[in-house]
Amino acid sequence: MPLVASPAPKFTAKAVIGNEIVETSFDKLHDGKWLVLFFYPLDFTFVCPTEIVAFSDATPRFAELGANIAAISIDSAFSHLAWTNTARKDGGLGKVNFPMIADVTKSIARSYDVLLEGAGIALRGLFVIDPKGVVRSAIVNDLPVGRNVDEALRVIQAFQHVEKHGEVCPANWNPGKDTMKADPVGSKAYFSKHG
Repeated sequence: MPLVASPAPKFTAKAVIGNEIVETSFDKLHDGKWLVLFFYPLDFTFVCPTEIVAFSDATPRFAELGANIAAISIDSAFSHLAWTNTARKDGGLGKVNFPMIADVTKSIARSYDVLLEGAGIALRGLFVIDPKGVVRSAIVNDLPVGRNVDEALRVIQAFQHVEKHGEVCPANWNPGKDTMKADPVGSKAYFSKHG
């Protein structure tokens, strides 16, 4: 069964928040807000830090939309902590503005269907979860290609627009662009303008 349109799998795990290792859970991370949950393969690698730093730097933009962020890999919380305590210029992360979850049992990656069983690491899965705990978007990349922060923000904005206005968002929609009514008659206004 696909995760999109289903309740997000819940979990409890160790995480690095700031400079501490703490116990966290899906419910604490979600907290009735939008949640961007993204999986990455391994600490101390190459594409992964570019993604984590990009999402960390964009944390205020997600907060403006009422969205929390959390990252997950199969590494231990101690590895996460060591990585955040390593300067960016030395291949580390420096300060990260969201929790980094340790999925050492691989159960979270498995429940989100992003675990490469043979390699024992997660694909680059990104899940947008709404305030009700429902997965609204899932984007999964193979290992060599990182995700786009602006696209994650756009997806949240689009779903928020749909919920607020009851209209659907066409391809390449961005805030301020035209949307359409989701019916054969109402959609004609959009198509007559953009056809």
